[in-house]
Amino acid sequence: MATVHTGNKAPDFELKDLDGKRASLQEALARGPVVAAFFKVSCPVCQFTFPFLERLFKAYGPDRTTFWAISQDNARDTRDFRAEYGVTFPALLDDDGYPASNDYGLTNVPTFYLIAPDGTVQVDSVGFGKKALEKISEELARFLGRPVAPVFTPGEVIPESKPG
Repeated sequence: MATVHTGNKAPDFELKDLDGKRASLQEALARGPVVAAFFKVSCPVCQFTFPFLERLFKAYGPDRTTFWAISQDNARDTRDFRAEYGVTFPALLDDDGYPASNDYGLTNVPTFYLIAPDGTVQVDSVGFGKKALEKISEELARFLGRPVAPVFTPGEVIPESKPG
């Protein structure tokens, strides 16, 4: 299981996006909260989880928040994954030894975090976690001072969790 949990300071990282541009957690936190979601393209639970993260991005992403899909795969496969699962938020590549994944002690994907502007992890989830996604929505709404956006639609049958 991951070694970084709610209440911990999130390890800083700097990774490249799909265009080779550097992205830094520290710089992103200066703008507001960060949702960092680690994944592998071949992971079925990642494939299930990312459309829900996309819903959060559509609700909160453009407004002082950063969402990152942090891929443990190459740029081509990551682009294909984003296209297939409708992910429009930016992707970063954690390749060449998985430096960020290792700093977070990841053993399973998906693992996702909500990191507050002060660098403290507010929400962590290994695998799919329905309550964790709802908590991220609540925390982002509180930060932005607006109503909580629903993550799940009425009538959707969603499990409470799925292991990664």
